Amino acid sequence: MSDFTKETRRKKSSRTHLVHAGRKPFDQHGFINTPIYRGSTVLFPTVADFEGLRQPYTYATKGTPTIRALEQAWSEIAGAELTVLTPTGLAAITLALMTATRAGDHVLVSDSAYQPTRIFCDGVLKRFGVETQYYDPRIGAGIADLIRENTSAILAESPGSLSMEVQDVPAIAEAAKARGVCLILDNTWATPLFFPPHAHGVALNVEAGTKYLSGHADLMLGLVSANTAWAKRLRATYDAFAMCAGPEDAFLALRGLRTMELRMREQERSGLELARWLATRPEVAQVLHPALPSHPDHALWTRDFKGAAGLFSVILKPVAKPAVAAFLDALELFGIGYSWGGYESLVIPFDCRFTRSMTTWAPGGPALRFSVGLEDVADLRADIEAGFETMRESVG
Repeated sequence: MSDFTKETRRKKSSRTHLVHAGRKPFDQHGFINTPIYRGSTVLFPTVADFEGLRQPYTYATKGTPTIRALEQAWSEIAGAELTVLTPTGLAAITLALMTATRAGDHVLVSDSAYQPTRIFCDGVLKRFGVETQYYDPRIGAGIADLIRENTSAILAESPGSLSMEVQDVPAIAEAAKARGVCLILDNTWATPLFFPPHAHGVALNVEAGTKYLSGHADLMLGLVSANTAWAKRLRATYDAFAMCAGPEDAFLALRGLRTMELRMREQERSGLELARWLATRPEVAQVLHPALPSHPDHALWTRDFKGAAGLFSVILKPVAKPAVAAFLDALELFGIGYSWGGYESLVIPFDCRFTRSMTTWAPGGPALRFSVGLEDVADLRADIEAGFETMRESVG
């Protein structure tokens, strides 16, 4: 077997690339998967090596072969200069923000952002003297009017993980670059497979590996990738925090990486089929799925994305809260729980009214978010249908 180099991998399809990225079997005695390296201390053969740090690994906080394999693989896939791993997706967001800001700065954050992101910005960043201003996720190039002299970062999330607004990331990136502002993107919904972040002008890209990279709802992980301009600063901030991911989680993520596109394509297909069916249901007022022509940002999605995740939201026609609870409690295949991207389907009720400050959330009915797993679509549809029947019975 000849050496399958990084240059060779980049010429292959994304599916082939995912199978081989980050793998060096002959560095591991021929074993296909990089093993789990646990430990803290790394020994140096001589004093000269110790004083000159002349070896690839010096201490566990600086990385291990398991960590490095995933970092290098993700950098290739994302088109990044550097990737670092964090214990959670939220840790990745906070690391990116801490990399890009200092006391006295002003940051712009999408009004559709993940709620824990807002908590961090309104709490920790504020305490450290950084002002956060929220913006309409559909602002596009108009964000240039919000950039101040002390604006250091823009944090976008596209699509919004609940309300599903798609942002014009290239337009925002152009405005950010013109003013020397760091554009951070939470790209967890699409991953680099469906939205190559750095090719669209993103400086720091954030992913919750807990979701599609894991694929099995059994690990917590975050990734931050950087373009060339921001790689050194990201690495310095990461090293200062020693924000290490667990070795088992990195190993499981590497395993998930090999099948990520297969799973995501299947979940894309199932999710779209289910979304189209739900749009025809009498109980449903609106389906918020960017890949549907009915979505207000469908043109942006078509222009910029290579695929769709299995995560979307549904607005029900007006019905009392107990009836919605009866629907959810009757479901057998859709678990009620946070996160998404695993092999199992999930659903949660949500209400964005209390997490918005620049936009108004008034959907006209109860909102539900579905994460479509790998079950048979016909079974998922039958499960929802039975839930709707229970909802109607509860109304009387």
